[in-house]
Amino acid sequence: MKISYNWLKQFANLDWDAEKTGELLTDLGLEVEGIEAYQSVKGGLEGVVVGQVLNCEKHPNADKLKITKVDLGNGEPVQIVCGAPNVSAGQKVPVATIGTKLYDDKGEEWTIKKGKIRGEESHGMICAEDELGLGKSHDGIMVLNSDIPVGTKAAEIFDIENDYVFEIGLTPNRADAMSHWGTARDLKAGLLQKDLNIELITPSVSNFRVENRLKKIDIEVTNQDLAPRYCGLTISDIKVKESPSWLQHRLKAIGITPKNNVVDVTNYVLHELGQPLHAFDAHYIEGDKIEVKTVEAGTKFTTLDEVERELHEEDLMICDAVKPLCIAGVFGGMNSGVSETTTSIFLESAYFNPVSIRKTAKRHSLNTDASFRFERGIDPNITEYALKRAALLIQELAGGNISSEILDLYPKKIEDFQVFLSFENATKLIGEELPQETIKQILTSLDIKINSVTESGIGLTIPSYRNDVQREADVIEEILRVYGYNNIGFTQKLNASISNIDKFSDHNVQNIISNQLAGQGFNEMMANSLTTPEYIHLSEQLKTENNVEMLNPLSNDLAVMRQSMLFSGLEAVSYNSNRKRADLKFFEFGKTYHHYQEDSRIENKHLSIIITGNRSKESWRINNSSQVSDFFYLKGVVLSVLERLGINRLKTTPIKNDIFSEGISLTVGKAKVVDFGIIKKSILKHFSIAQEVLYADFNWDAVLEYAKHNKVKYSDISKFQEVRRDFALLLDNDVKFEEIHTIAKQTEKQLLKDINLFDVYQGKNLPKGKKSYAVSFTLLDEKKTLTDKQIDKIMNKLQHNFENKLGAELR
Repeated sequence: MKISYNWLKQFANLDWDAEKTGELLTDLGLEVEGIEAYQSVKGGLEGVVVGQVLNCEKHPNADKLKITKVDLGNGEPVQIVCGAPNVSAGQKVPVATIGTKLYDDKGEEWTIKKGKIRGEESHGMICAEDELGLGKSHDGIMVLNSDIPVGTKAAEIFDIENDYVFEIGLTPNRADAMSHWGTARDLKAGLLQKDLNIELITPSVSNFRVENRLKKIDIEVTNQDLAPRYCGLTISDIKVKESPSWLQHRLKAIGITPKNNVVDVTNYVLHELGQPLHAFDAHYIEGDKIEVKTVEAGTKFTTLDEVERELHEEDLMICDAVKPLCIAGVFGGMNSGVSETTTSIFLESAYFNPVSIRKTAKRHSLNTDASFRFERGIDPNITEYALKRAALLIQELAGGNISSEILDLYPKKIEDFQVFLSFENATKLIGEELPQETIKQILTSLDIKINSVTESGIGLTIPSYRNDVQREADVIEEILRVYGYNNIGFTQKLNASISNIDKFSDHNVQNIISNQLAGQGFNEMMANSLTTPEYIHLSEQLKTENNVEMLNPLSNDLAVMRQSMLFSGLEAVSYNSNRKRADLKFFEFGKTYHHYQEDSRIENKHLSIIITGNRSKESWRINNSSQVSDFFYLKGVVLSVLERLGINRLKTTPIKNDIFSEGISLTVGKAKVVDFGIIKKSILKHFSIAQEVLYADFNWDAVLEYAKHNKVKYSDISKFQEVRRDFALLLDNDVKFEEIHTIAKQTEKQLLKDINLFDVYQGKNLPKGKKSYAVSFTLLDEKKTLTDKQIDKIMNKLQHNFENKLGAELR
C-alpha cells in the first residue's frame, strides 16, 4: 500500500522528516518497506532557469534553425541554437543550462551538453512544455511572463510537487489503516506517546445540500446479508474533463493514472478515507432503478477491461431494471462507466459482505483497489460521509447539481464490539505494568470508547471498523503496539520452567522409532495431507462419503483430505523410480482424515513404512540377488519397531484384500496394531510401478497406548554359558514354525531361552508333502552350569512332544 506524505500531512500537521515518520509507522505495526521520493516533474527542473532572448538570427547553414543570444542573469549571455518557430528577441523563456538532466516521455534520462549544431556552438537549450515535463505541447518553446526576473529558477515559478511515498506492507488484519485517514489516525496515537498532541483535520461536508430532486433513482437491495448498507445519489449537469494538477499529483504519487475529474475523485476518496465508490453514467441506467442482487449462473457480463465473464450464482451484481451494470465491490461494467459525454451520474457508496467479495474476486481472478478493501472489511459507518465528500469534490471540479436525496439502505446497523479489559491480564501479556492513565490515553487515541472503569479493569466499546479487535487480547495488543514494543523493559535474567514430559508422549516415541528406522537405512518422508478423490476408486475399503472435502480447493488433485497413507507413499516411489532410484526405504508419521455421519470428523495417527528394491546398495561383497527386499524383511522391520516399544503378545491373522496380495495383521487384545504385506500389482499399475512394493501401516494411536504398558525388567548378565542344540525335523507342509515355537515354550518354560529357525528345505529326497526345518534351541541356567543329563532330558522331552503333537521325525 502506498501512502503519500504530503497527503498524510493534510490530516496531521507534522513537520517531521519522512524517514523519522516512517520509523514511527513501522513501530506502530504499519511496516514501512521503503520510502521513495516523488516529483511531479521528474528531475524537479533542476538546472532550468528563466532566460531572456536578447537577439535572434537565422542560422547560416540551416533554414529551420535560429541562433539566439540569451541572458541567464549571470552577466554572460550565451549562444543557443534553437529550432522552435516561435522564438524571437525579447522573450522570457525556460533554458536548460549545460549539465541539466531532462527526461523523455519514457522516463529515460539525457543530459544537456555543449555542442555544435550545423557548425554553430550551442550552450544550452530553450525548452518546450513536453521537454520539461510540464505538458504535452511541442508546437514551440514556452514563452513566460515578461515580469519574471531573469535567472529565476524554473522550479520556483511552476507548480511542482515534491513528495515522499511510503510503501507499507499492510498485514491483512489492519483493514482500518487502508487509507491516508486510517494511517493518520495511527500516527496521531503514536505521536501522543512522544508527547506530541496533534489534531486530526477531517474534510468538512457541511456544505453538502440537495439542489433539486429531478433525477431520482430508486434503490432495491434483495440480499441484505451480501450488501448490509448501500447509499447512492445523483448529480446532474456535470462536465467531464481533465482533473486539476493538485488531484493528478496526489494520484500519480501513489501510482494511479488520472482518467477524468469524476473517476479521479472516486479514486481520491477511496485512498483518502478507505471507502470505495463507483460512479455510473445515469444515462445508461434503465428504468431509473438500481437493484443490488445476484443473477442467474452463466450470465455473460463484459467488464471494463473488455473481457466477457461468466457470472456465478453467488456473485453480487449492481443492476438496473434490465441488465447488470457492475460486479459489486470488484469491477465495473463496459457500458456503465463515466466518459467525456457523461452529463449526469449515479454515485454509489456501499458496505459489502467481505467474504462474498473475496470469493467473487478470486473466482474471476480480479484484484482491484476496491476489492482489496472490501475483502478485508471497511468502516460501515463512513459510507454516507464518504458519499457526501465525493459529491462535493465532483461539484467543485465538474460542476453540476446534486439532484436527489441520499438513499441510504441500512436496515440492520452493524454494532460496535463490547470488550472488558483486565489490568491484571494486560500486565501478564505485556510483561510490564503500565500506568492506568497511559492505558486510557492510548485507548482514547485509538477511538476506543471507555464506558466504565473499576479497580480490576475497563469496559470498552470498540468501533465497528476495527474488525480485528474483538477480544481482550486484541485490545492488549493495540495498547502494546502504540506504547511501543521497544519501550518494554527486560531483565538480564531469564526464567524458565522445566516441563514434565511423559516419556511416552507422541513426539518422544516418534523420535525413538525415527532414529531406529534411520539406523536401518530408512529415509523419512512427509507427504501432503491433501490428495485427489480419484484414489478412492483404488480400494473398496475407502468410501466417497467418508471424504473430508475442501470448500475451496487449490486444484482437483488437492480436493480432499487423505483417507489412506498408502497412495502418497506410492507417489513418492513412482517419482523416485522414474528418476532411476529403485532401492527405496521410506517411513512417514502422519494422519488420515475421515468424515462420518452427523458431520463427525475423525483424525487417525499412522506410521507407514514402504519398501521396494534391494535392501542395500550394490557391492562386490554382496550378492544382490539374495538382498532383494521381501515379505520377511518387512516383517522383521515391523517386529523390530514393536519390540523396541515393548509390545509383545501379538496375535497374527492373515489378511488378503484389494490392497495386499499377501499380508498379515498383528493385534494386541482387540486392537489392531499394524497391517503389512505386499501391495497388489493392480494398484502399482496405476502409479506405473513395475517392481514389488512392501507396505506396513501402523495404527499409531494403538501403538502409543500399548507402549505405555511396557514395563522394563532388568537382570544381571548370567555368569554361566549358554548351550545350543539343533533338531532337523521332518514335518508336514502345513505345519508352521509358530506351532514349534509354542510347543517348545510349553515344554520348557525356565531354561529354554531362545528358539530359532535357521534353515528350511523342500525338494528331492523328501517324502511328498513334507519339508525339513532346522531349528536351534538355546538353553541357560542363570544359577549354575547345565549338565549333559539335564540337557538330554530337555531335548528328549522336546522330541517326544514334536513327534506326538506334530507328527515330526528327526532326520
